[in-house]
Amino acid sequence: MMKPLLPNVLLLPVLLSLASCATTAPTASTGTRPDTTRRAPAEDLTKYRPVFTSPASATATTTPTPVVPKKVVPPTNQVNSQIEQRLRDVAYTNQSVKYARGYRILAYVGLERNQAMAVRRAVISRYPDETDYLTFKQPIYRLWVGDYLTRLEAEQALVRIRPLAPKAELQDAQVLLTKTP
Repeated sequence: MMKPLLPNVLLLPVLLSLASCATTAPTASTGTRPDTTRRAPAEDLTKYRPVFTSPASATATTTPTPVVPKKVVPPTNQVNSQIEQRLRDVAYTNQSVKYARGYRILAYVGLERNQAMAVRRAVISRYPDETDYLTFKQPIYRLWVGDYLTRLEAEQALVRIRPLAPKAELQDAQVLLTKTP
Protein backbone atom coordinates (compact mmCIF):
# COMPACT_ATOMS: atom_id res chain seq x y z
CA MET A 1 0.00 0.00 0.00
CA MET A 2 2.86 2.37 0.60
CA LYS A 3 4.15 2.12 -2.92
CA PRO A 4 1.11 3.73 -4.63
CA LEU A 5 1.08 6.65 -2.16
CA LEU A 6 4.73 7.57 -2.65
CA PRO A 7 4.32 9.07 -6.16
CA ASN A 8 1.28 11.02 -5.01
CA VAL A 9 3.17 12.46 -2.05
CA LEU A 10 5.96 13.71 -4.34
CA LEU A 11 3.49 15.07 -6.84
CA LEU A 12 1.58 17.14 -4.29
CA PRO A 13 4.24 19.90 -3.71
CA VAL A 14 4.72 20.28 -7.44
CA LEU A 15 1.02 20.73 -8.03
CA LEU A 16 0.79 23.27 -5.22
CA SER A 17 3.61 25.37 -6.66
CA LEU A 18 2.02 25.25 -10.12
CA ALA A 19 -1.33 26.29 -8.64
CA SER A 20 0.26 29.26 -6.88
CA CYS A 21 1.91 30.34 -10.16
CA ALA A 22 -1.36 30.03 -12.02
CA THR A 23 -3.24 32.19 -9.51
CA THR A 24 -0.90 35.14 -9.90
CA ALA A 25 -2.03 37.06 -12.94
CA PRO A 26 0.36 39.16 -14.97
CA THR A 27 -0.08 42.90 -14.88
CA ALA A 28 -1.94 44.65 -17.66
CA SER A 29 0.36 45.20 -20.59
CA THR A 30 0.51 48.63 -22.18
CA GLY A 31 2.86 47.57 -24.93
CA THR A 32 6.04 48.26 -22.98
CA ARG A 33 7.87 45.95 -20.70
CA PRO A 34 8.24 46.85 -17.05
CA ASP A 35 11.74 47.77 -15.92
CA THR A 36 13.01 44.76 -13.99
CA THR A 37 16.65 45.76 -13.75
CA ARG A 38 17.97 46.79 -10.41
CA ARG A 39 19.97 49.93 -10.46
CA ALA A 40 22.65 50.87 -7.98
CA PRO A 41 22.40 54.30 -6.41
CA ALA A 42 23.95 56.95 -8.63
CA GLU A 43 27.52 57.81 -7.75
CA ASP A 44 29.07 61.18 -8.47
CA LEU A 45 31.76 60.55 -11.09
CA THR A 46 32.43 64.12 -12.12
CA LYS A 47 35.79 64.23 -10.39
CA TYR A 48 37.00 61.39 -12.67
CA ARG A 49 35.75 62.85 -15.95
CA PRO A 50 38.12 64.95 -18.05
CA VAL A 51 37.32 68.60 -18.59
CA PHE A 52 37.65 69.91 -22.13
CA THR A 53 37.94 73.55 -23.01
CA SER A 54 37.30 75.10 -26.38
CA PRO A 55 40.26 76.73 -28.17
CA ALA A 56 38.61 80.17 -27.95
CA SER A 57 38.28 80.03 -24.18
CA ALA A 58 41.77 78.58 -23.77
CA THR A 59 43.42 81.45 -25.64
CA ALA A 60 41.43 84.05 -23.76
CA THR A 61 42.47 82.79 -20.33
CA THR A 62 46.10 81.93 -21.00
CA THR A 63 48.84 83.81 -22.70
CA PRO A 64 50.30 82.16 -25.76
CA THR A 65 53.71 80.62 -25.23
CA PRO A 66 56.30 81.06 -27.96
CA VAL A 67 56.96 77.99 -30.05
CA VAL A 68 60.54 76.84 -29.63
CA PRO A 69 61.79 74.60 -32.45
CA LYS A 70 63.16 71.30 -31.28
CA LYS A 71 66.76 70.58 -31.95
CA VAL A 72 67.11 68.05 -34.75
CA VAL A 73 69.50 65.24 -33.93
CA PRO A 74 71.30 63.96 -37.02
CA PRO A 75 71.35 60.17 -37.38
CA THR A 76 74.61 58.42 -36.76
CA ASN A 77 76.02 55.96 -39.26
CA GLN A 78 77.27 53.40 -36.79
CA VAL A 79 74.31 51.02 -37.21
CA ASN A 80 73.71 51.42 -40.97
CA SER A 81 76.68 49.29 -42.01
CA GLN A 82 75.49 46.43 -39.79
CA ILE A 83 71.96 46.67 -41.21
CA GLU A 84 73.28 46.68 -44.77
CA GLN A 85 75.38 43.58 -44.06
CA ARG A 86 72.37 41.76 -42.60
CA LEU A 87 70.26 42.71 -45.62
CA ARG A 88 72.97 41.35 -47.95
CA ASP A 89 73.05 38.12 -45.94
CA VAL A 90 69.28 37.73 -46.16
CA ALA A 91 69.32 38.45 -49.91
CA TYR A 92 72.06 35.85 -50.43
CA THR A 93 70.09 33.28 -48.42
CA ASN A 94 66.91 34.05 -50.37
CA GLN A 95 68.69 33.33 -53.65
CA SER A 96 68.75 29.65 -52.76
CA VAL A 97 64.99 29.54 -52.11
CA LYS A 98 63.33 27.84 -55.08
CA TYR A 99 59.75 27.29 -53.92
CA ALA A 100 57.08 29.26 -52.10
CA ARG A 101 53.39 28.91 -51.24
CA GLY A 102 51.24 30.18 -54.07
CA TYR A 103 48.54 29.18 -56.52
CA ARG A 104 48.19 27.12 -59.67
CA ILE A 105 45.23 26.73 -61.98
CA LEU A 106 43.93 23.18 -62.28
CA ALA A 107 42.86 23.29 -65.92
CA TYR A 108 42.00 19.63 -66.54
CA VAL A 109 41.22 16.54 -64.47
CA GLY A 110 40.15 13.43 -66.29
CA LEU A 111 40.82 9.97 -67.65
CA GLU A 112 41.65 10.83 -71.26
CA ARG A 113 45.18 11.81 -72.25
CA ASN A 114 44.05 13.25 -75.59
CA GLN A 115 41.76 15.77 -73.91
CA ALA A 116 44.48 16.75 -71.44
CA MET A 117 46.93 17.31 -74.28
CA ALA A 118 44.32 19.28 -76.27
CA VAL A 119 43.74 21.65 -73.33
CA ARG A 120 47.52 21.93 -72.83
CA ARG A 121 48.11 22.80 -76.50
CA ALA A 122 45.30 25.38 -76.44
CA VAL A 123 46.69 27.11 -73.34
CA ILE A 124 50.30 27.08 -74.56
CA SER A 125 49.38 28.32 -78.04
CA ARG A 126 47.37 31.20 -76.59
CA TYR A 127 49.69 32.03 -73.64
CA PRO A 128 53.24 30.78 -74.39
CA ASP A 129 54.72 32.36 -71.22
CA GLU A 130 52.56 30.22 -68.93
CA THR A 131 54.19 27.18 -67.35
CA ASP A 132 52.22 23.95 -67.51
CA TYR A 133 52.50 20.79 -65.45
CA LEU A 134 50.89 17.59 -66.73
CA THR A 135 50.83 14.72 -64.24
CA PHE A 136 49.48 11.21 -64.46
CA LYS A 137 48.56 9.29 -61.36
CA GLN A 138 46.80 6.21 -62.55
CA PRO A 139 44.14 6.53 -63.93
CA ILE A 140 43.79 10.34 -63.74
CA TYR A 141 45.53 13.04 -65.77
CA ARG A 142 45.87 16.48 -64.17
CA LEU A 143 46.99 19.65 -65.94
CA TRP A 144 48.11 22.60 -63.82
CA VAL A 145 48.91 25.96 -65.36
CA GLY A 146 51.10 28.76 -64.00
CA ASP A 147 53.04 29.68 -60.89
CA TYR A 148 51.35 32.58 -59.08
CA LEU A 149 52.49 34.00 -55.76
CA THR A 150 49.37 36.08 -55.07
CA ARG A 151 45.73 35.17 -55.37
CA LEU A 152 45.08 38.31 -57.41
CA GLU A 153 47.50 37.19 -60.15
CA ALA A 154 45.98 33.72 -60.11
CA GLU A 155 42.41 35.04 -60.39
CA GLN A 156 43.38 37.24 -63.35
CA ALA A 157 44.99 34.28 -65.12
CA LEU A 158 41.97 32.10 -64.33
CA VAL A 159 39.72 34.61 -66.09
CA ARG A 160 41.98 34.42 -69.18
CA ILE A 161 42.17 30.60 -69.18
CA ARG A 162 38.50 29.94 -68.40
CA PRO A 163 37.41 30.12 -72.10
CA LEU A 164 39.94 27.39 -72.94
CA ALA A 165 39.20 25.21 -69.90
CA PRO A 166 35.66 25.90 -68.58
CA LYS A 167 36.05 23.73 -65.46
CA ALA A 168 39.36 25.33 -64.40
CA GLU A 169 39.77 26.18 -60.73
CA LEU A 170 42.40 27.64 -58.39
CA GLN A 171 44.37 25.48 -56.02
CA ASP A 172 46.96 26.21 -53.35
CA ALA A 173 50.31 24.82 -54.39
CA GLN A 174 54.01 25.02 -53.85
CA VAL A 175 55.13 27.15 -56.80
CA LEU A 176 58.47 27.58 -58.48
CA LEU A 177 60.03 31.00 -57.89
CA THR A 178 62.86 31.08 -60.42
CA LYS A 179 61.93 30.13 -63.95
CA THR A 180 64.93 29.10 -66.02
CA PRO A 181 64.40 28.99 -69.80
